[in-house]
Amino acid sequence: MNVKKSILLIVLIVLTGQDAWPQQVAKYAGEFLSIGVGGRALGLGGAYSALANDASAGYWNPAALGRINYPEAMVMHDERFGSLLNYDFGAVAYPSSANATFGVSVMRLGVDGIPDTRNAWEDRNNNGLFDSGDYINPDKIVYFNSADWAVYFTYAQRSSSSLMVGFNLKILRRTMAEFSATGVGFDVGILYAPSDRWFLAANAQDITTTLVAWSSGTNELISPTLKLGTTYFIDLFGGRFAPTADVDVRFENRRFASVAHLGPVSVDPHVGLEFDFKSSVALRVGYNDVKQITLGAGIHLRKLDIDYSFAQFNKENDLGDTHRISLRVIFQDDRFARANE
Repeated sequence: MNVKKSILLIVLIVLTGQDAWPQQVAKYAGEFLSIGVGGRALGLGGAYSALANDASAGYWNPAALGRINYPEAMVMHDERFGSLLNYDFGAVAYPSSANATFGVSVMRLGVDGIPDTRNAWEDRNNNGLFDSGDYINPDKIVYFNSADWAVYFTYAQRSSSSLMVGFNLKILRRTMAEFSATGVGFDVGILYAPSDRWFLAANAQDITTTLVAWSSGTNELISPTLKLGTTYFIDLFGGRFAPTADVDVRFENRRFASVAHLGPVSVDPHVGLEFDFKSSVALRVGYNDVKQITLGAGIHLRKLDIDYSFAQFNKENDLGDTHRISLRVIFQDDRFARANE
């Protein structure tokens, strides 16, 4: 497959998917899918589609999953707003042959233990107004969870020494009290290496426009996002620098919630810089699409990577800081190594 043709095909499918639902695409319907995963990637401001080389690649760029050479697993935990909002991620990846890799990723964003007082109101005079003498009966309060789930099934294929392609099948599940919703989406990604130091990436997310159908009868549509990225490796000071950048191109007419826009097309950049010293310790800084400066650090052990990232929501810190920690376990053993064919 010619890389130029691959990029053109992705762009055409994105635009076709957008035109298929011209009046029904709702902004932010899939916003929980844009948070990002992995302490390393988030420490770089989410600029990771061309740099990804671990089990989280199924999220950032399914083609990059072809980089792994051993089976591996990753988990991450994130708490926000004083631990009210919990965000968890887990992934496994397996190189099944010389050119093929499979992966499964699971994300959950949820608020747990929300009190439902709708049936706990004791309206003593039955006038429909909360007035003197009325009260909330704590024995009638019930609790529910509001959660968004996403499961990614990823396949990556090495087409040549310089080109990889990948595909995601996404299953979405959302719940809110007695209501629930289900959706199915698809991603297509490519990773191209003009040289052994320079990498280019493209990931067309929700490429056919993802329908999320609620049990209440309401439908939401997640419109396509085209993620473009690049990274370049520089050896310096006994380590390796990796400046990296991504840009998210959306088609939802985000005039006020984007860094730049032209008509219905909006653009949001991510930039990051990683310094990895002798594959033992890494330091990271980034800037993401919601105008946050992010910081991160990582420790590389023989079969374990520990990565941390930090972000602050605003200068006043009204919303609290965000700390993310991820663990990556690599089953680095000759028995499990990618086969050579």
